[in-house]
Amino acid sequence: MLPCNSREAVLTVRSYKNGIIDGFLQHPRLDKKEELQSLSQMVLLLNSLLDMETCPNYPLPLILSESDGSENAVIFRIQILFREHYTWQGRLIWQNENQEAIFHSAIELLQLIDEILAE
Repeated sequence: MLPCNSREAVLTVRSYKNGIIDGFLQHPRLDKKEELQSLSQMVLLLNSLLDMETCPNYPLPLILSESDGSENAVIFRIQILFREHYTWQGRLIWQNENQEAIFHSAIELLQLIDEILAE
């Protein structure tokens, strides 16, 4: 099952240290890249974008990931397949390494991203 395009976002991380992120989020509903300083900021932004969801009536275009010129940028594609009572289930695709992981909650998504970036 492929997610509605409004349930897919691209997270680009330029740097990450002690839970502090320097990166940005791209989503079809955003006019520009949204700068991020924390993973919790990412979750709150994604949740507000999901609240505006209108799919499947009006599918949004897919986003092309951009590294913003940073050679060491880590790029994730976040696909939220299901959302019920503020619990998310979906896939996290680590584009740099062509790896994929399934998450069953927003907290699990945060843990996956943190484990990858902490390496």
